Amino acid sequence: MKKLLSNTNIYKILEELGRFTLFVLDVFRWTFHKPFRGRQFIFQIEHMGVASVPIIVLSGMATGMIMSQQFINILDMYNSGAFAGAGVGIAMARELAPIMTTLMLIAKNGSAITAEIGTMKITEQIDAMATMSVSPIQFLAVPRVWASAIVFPILTALSNLVGVLGSYIVSVHVKGVDEAAYLHYLFRLVDPGDIFAGLIKAAVMGLIVGLLSCYYGFNVRGGAKAVGDSATKSVVASSVSILVADYILAAILLKVL
Repeated sequence: MKKLLSNTNIYKILEELGRFTLFVLDVFRWTFHKPFRGRQFIFQIEHMGVASVPIIVLSGMATGMIMSQQFINILDMYNSGAFAGAGVGIAMARELAPIMTTLMLIAKNGSAITAEIGTMKITEQIDAMATMSVSPIQFLAVPRVWASAIVFPILTALSNLVGVLGSYIVSVHVKGVDEAAYLHYLFRLVDPGDIFAGLIKAAVMGLIVGLLSCYYGFNVRGGAKAVGDSATKSVVASSVSILVADYILAAILLKVL
């Protein structure tokens, strides 16, 4: 019985993976079909990006300030507090900014995308679009997916900037680290490759989140409760997927950048 149950679960996972793969292929296929939904694309960039700036600024600065406190407490034991800026800069650029930004945007935008498309699904708006010969994938998924791939790295760059600013404030004005030494090691040790690695990660994570959020929205079955369940599944799947992707990308980018 356990073996049968295990095989059934494996089949369900493989079936879900197959559906998701076909959905991804549809999104890429419709990306290059006319008419191009430029207005929808710009709207999604504004909706996801501009509206998310306050929470990204807050989370990025808080992360930089907290990391500085921890780094300086350790580095001061070796009279090396001036290296805190470089440590925070590298950590933010390569790991913390992409991960924190993506997790914030999953909670804010990913769940909203799933809920919005899921609501359209159960109210038969998507079926109505198909009846009018409008591709729901092209009209709804494509702008959201590619807007995510663009918005995530832009907001990650912003998170980097405010994170280092928060680190500077704590290190220099609170902990009393020498300003010249702090800036010297920051600019000397933080390489452009560190920043590019984080932006590449953010773009890939944005693509993953956009695809998963749209996929779970299009596959809602049932009523209002099903929409909530799909939004929850979308958030969980996106969060786990970006952590796995982060490890794989880190292993690759450390050898390249």
